[in-house]
Amino acid sequence: MPEESIESPSRVTLRKPHHNRWLILIAAFKLAQAALFIAIGVGALRLLHKDLGDMLLKLAHHMHFSPESRFIDFILDRASIVNDKLLRRFSVALFAYATLGAVEGIGLYLEKVWAEYLTLGITASFLPWEIFEVIRKVTVIRSALLAVNILVFFYLLKVVVERGKQQRGEAPPAE
Repeated sequence: MPEESIESPSRVTLRKPHHNRWLILIAAFKLAQAALFIAIGVGALRLLHKDLGDMLLKLAHHMHFSPESRFIDFILDRASIVNDKLLRRFSVALFAYATLGAVEGIGLYLEKVWAEYLTLGITASFLPWEIFEVIRKVTVIRSALLAVNILVFFYLLKVVVERGKQQRGEAPPAE
């Protein structure tokens, strides 16, 4: 009768699950975006019931802008449009988008398939607008955000396609 070998628990090596570092990086980016939108939303709420024009005029004075400049006049004119109702709507939209970004980030961190599809869809939906914005006016920030989102889109597309091939039993691509 052959002897069965039983390893003691102290000799068993536990491996940490291998996390996809690119998904973790995308998740961190999405969570950072969510934090930024939350901060902007809170800032918008803090402006409720305040005289935005007066606050901007004080800021312009503090930054040594001439209160009679056309730029300050333009900003003050636009600030007169902003009321409490608009600030509330703006903050609700920011909190909703922050929630979506947090869901994407947490889902990607946990390497959930639904999060990959969700992020792929949302990223794809914003690409035409981002391309339009870069064509309208090229800036370093707009170009960098477009480049990051294109890389995120194509990487997630690759992950989703490779998973589909694995599920169908096709051979993985040779590297």
